Order: sequence, then structure tokens, then C-alpha cells
Amino acid sequence: MGIWLLRGVFLVVTAGVAVSIVNSPSFEKAFGANLWLFFVSVMLAASGVIAGDVLIPRKRLDIITSVYFGILIGLFLTYTLSGVLQPLMMHQDLTPNERFPIIQLIMGVFLCYICISLLVQTRDDFRFVIPYVEFAKEVKGLKPFVLDTSVIIDGRIADLASTNILDSRLVMPRFILNELQAISDSSDKMRRARGRRGLDILNKLRESETVDFVIEDHEPPELAGQPVDMKLVLLAKNLGGKIVTGDYALNKVAHIHNVPVINLNDIANSLKPIFLPGESFEVRVVKPGEGPGQGVGYLDDGTMVVIEGGRDHLGKTIRIAVTSVLQTSAGRMIFGRPQSGP
Repeated sequence: MGIWLLRGVFLVVTAGVAVSIVNSPSFEKAFGANLWLFFVSVMLAASGVIAGDVLIPRKRLDIITSVYFGILIGLFLTYTLSGVLQPLMMHQDLTPNERFPIIQLIMGVFLCYICISLLVQTRDDFRFVIPYVEFAKEVKGLKPFVLDTSVIIDGRIADLASTNILDSRLVMPRFILNELQAISDSSDKMRRARGRRGLDILNKLRESETVDFVIEDHEPPELAGQPVDMKLVLLAKNLGGKIVTGDYALNKVAHIHNVPVINLNDIANSLKPIFLPGESFEVRVVKPGEGPGQGVGYLDDGTMVVIEGGRDHLGKTIRIAVTSVLQTSAGRMIFGRPQSGP
């Protein structure tokens, strides 16, 4: 509500400024008698500014700040150089009153563009220089979650994010996106399908209104020449964030470098129902096990159940008593035997 009130005030103020200009003595000399044409043009320009503001709801603070500082620095350099060049032009017996404002305007446009371009492209390298962008390297508030390829292809991160349990920003490094695009263009049919599924998950995250998702284009210099997993670890350390993955090897590498890791498999396992030895439940025996007389069944969440003496009950739903539970990062296995009584 407040932002729309601001936009309304902006239109009213713009209309007032346009009327003041139209009523000024110098208006007719500068623009002729086109009073309404000037007024309508100004109001259309103001409406265009508001439309652009509405159509771009998510605005990157670091980019906006870089533009502001680029304009300020460009104007300052223009003013400084103008003070140096103006006496030189007068010394050469030129006509600064006619030519110098044009030269000053062109110089100002060039310098503003150069300063804005420099700050936008190197905005992540000015964390200690520009207080408004980021005063310190230490991230304030919630740490960002850096996503790897496996967790995107897996797809569960989109379902997890849709529950609103993730308050932190989800960061997708550009080099991970490039790897995902390479997988989607693979000649192998299965690999190509996995890559395209990952791109669909990315689009789902990007279009979600409840997920703060960004693609990180900046790569610190120390990432050059490193393998993808090491790049991911170094980037997470640089951002002060956590790696979200389902890759066991990446998990180990991150722990070696003291980078926090969120393993989706661990999250999924922690949400599975807990069965203690002695408890009983029903399960369908779907195939024989590796051991003699063993049968194998699965719970609704995919947990494997190994049943001693269950081979004789293939294709049947039986009640078993839990004997032990094995928990690993790869998943949970329940061991049990057919229950004779109720």
C-alpha cells in the first residue's frame, strides 16, 4: 500500500512540476505553444517510469547501489576534469561559453557509463570499500544456501522450498548452471533427461514468489582452474554460506574445508518414521533378499525392510516385528521377522 501511495504522490508532483514549467515565462520561447503536448509527454514519461518499477518487482540492491555510486563518481570526475580543462581552453583562445558545455556533457556521459560498468562488473570485490553494499565480508542474518548439480537434478529442493521452511537465499553458481546445461545437451538419453529435469527445477525455483533465488555470476580469483566441487566449496566459504547437496563425496570435501553442508538425504531420513526394536507394522514382501530365507519389502517412503524368513511370504502383506534399525547417510534399513501373534 505504501509503495502505491508513493507512486501516486510521484505522479501528482510530476504534474505540478510540468504545470510550473508550462506557466514559466521562458517556456513559450523554448518550446513554442505546445502546452498540452509538453504536459502529456511529461506525464507519459512518469507513467513509463512507474510501469518499469512495477514490471521489475525484484531489484538487486548491489546493482542499484553500484549504479548510484557510478553516477556520483562519474559526475565528480566530470566536475574535476572540467575545472582543469576550462582554463586550458580559454588559454587557447577558444570559445568555452559555446563549446565547453557540450564537451562537458559528452565527458559526463562517458565517465558515468565507465564508472557504472566498472562497479556493476566488480561489485562483489568492493565489499570493504562501499559501506552501503556490504560493510564487512561476514554475512549478516541468515546464511545463503549454495546449490550443487545433484541437488537440482534430484528435484526435492523445489518441494522443500515450497513448504516455506527455507528462509535463506538460494544461490545457483553460474558454473553449476553451465554444467547443468552441458548435461542437458548430452548425447546420452538418460543423462540428457536428467539435465532437462534439472533445468525445469531451476525455472520452478526462479518463478516461485516465495523463494529468494539468484544466480551468482561472480567468481573469486581463487576459483580459476579448480574442479567444480572445489569451486563450490570455495564459493560457499567466500559467501559465508552453506552447501546444499546430495553428493557424498562433496559432503566429505566440504567438511574437510570446514564449510557447513546440508545433505538432503539426511533431511529425508530424519523425517522418516522411527521404529524401535520390538515394534510391529505391516509390509508387503516384494522380492527375495540376499541372505538365505530373507525377503525384502519397502515402506511408503522407500525405506527398505529386510525380513528374516520372509521369502516364504513373497507377494503377501505380513506383520513383522522390528529386530534392529541401520541408519546411514545413504538411507535407513529396517530388519525384522514375521510376527506370529497379533
